[in-house]
Amino acid sequence: MTDDQDNLARVSIFGHEYTVKAQADETYIADVAQYVDQKMREIEKELPSSQSTTRIAILAAMSVTDDYFAEKRQRNQIVSEVEEKASSLVEFIDESLVLN
Repeated sequence: MTDDQDNLARVSIFGHEYTVKAQADETYIADVAQYVDQKMREIEKELPSSQSTTRIAILAAMSVTDDYFAEKRQRNQIVSEVEEKASSLVEFIDESLVLN
C-alpha cells in the first residue's frame, strides 16, 4: 500500500461509532479517536450538569486546541533558544579561527 492511499478505521467517540477515512495508519486513527473520546469524557465530568454532545465536543475541541497552542509556543521557544545557541557557537568558532 502506498502512502497516498486512504485507510478506513472504525472508531468509537463518546458512544458514537464512526468510520474514518484518512491517509494514516489504522492504529494512529484509533489513537486519535481515543484521545478525542477521553477529552470529551473529561469535559463531561467537569461540567456541573448534563450538557449536549455538541457542547461537550466544542469544549473538548477548545481544550485540544489550547493544548496544541501551548505545545506550539513551547516548541517555538525551544527552536529560538537552539538558534541563539547555534549562532553563538558559530560566532565563537569564527572568532577562534581568526585568532589562530
